[in-house]
Amino acid sequence: MKQLLITDDDYNSRVLLGHYMTKEGFRVLEAQNGREAINVLENQAVDLVIMDIMMPEVDGLTLCEYTRKNYDIPIIILSARDQLSDKEQGYLSGTDDYVTKPFELPELLFRVKALFRRYSFASSDKIRLSRLVIDRKNYEVIDGDEVLLLPLKEFELLAQLAEYPGRVFSRDELIHLIWGSDYGGDERTVDVHIKRLRKRFSEGGGGFQIHTIRGVGYKLEVLA
Repeated sequence: MKQLLITDDDYNSRVLLGHYMTKEGFRVLEAQNGREAINVLENQAVDLVIMDIMMPEVDGLTLCEYTRKNYDIPIIILSARDQLSDKEQGYLSGTDDYVTKPFELPELLFRVKALFRRYSFASSDKIRLSRLVIDRKNYEVIDGDEVLLLPLKEFELLAQLAEYPGRVFSRDELIHLIWGSDYGGDERTVDVHIKRLRKRFSEGGGGFQIHTIRGVGYKLEVLA
């Protein structure tokens, strides 16, 4: 099930949109400002973000820039600001679509589905991570003109973390995702493979870092 993040300081707008998207088969997360949205992105697997522009603490344009820089997911700006200059700022900040209020809920749904089709076609086999390209189809990591061939489990672990940069994965979750629920080993296997990946891409050589979240697991962050 696809997971949407709706970010808007208007409670009624969040509830209306969240209820509609839930009925259409999506799982919905909410944030009332950009700061809350960043926290959600760092801790949940978000597949698409819908955001307003005018919000307290962290505004929508700043949130849009942050999301585009750190996550390869679709973005829709939903705003009452309908001037051409406003739309230009939205697209320059990295949004994929810009919808002005008031809007028809079915039209927004069409746009969400269209973005999922576009992203699925473009990036289902490849993950772009800073300057690296992780090719899941051919099990290759491409760094410029160099092709790196990693051991299978290292590759799958890197690809899993890279698909959701900023999200924290527990060791147990990674065991189930990479080694399978019937794996007979323990969670130290994850630690060993993370250590190997860090050594292979030492000092941010791959344009990313894998951080240890004490007592929980790991997350990958793209370097600026």
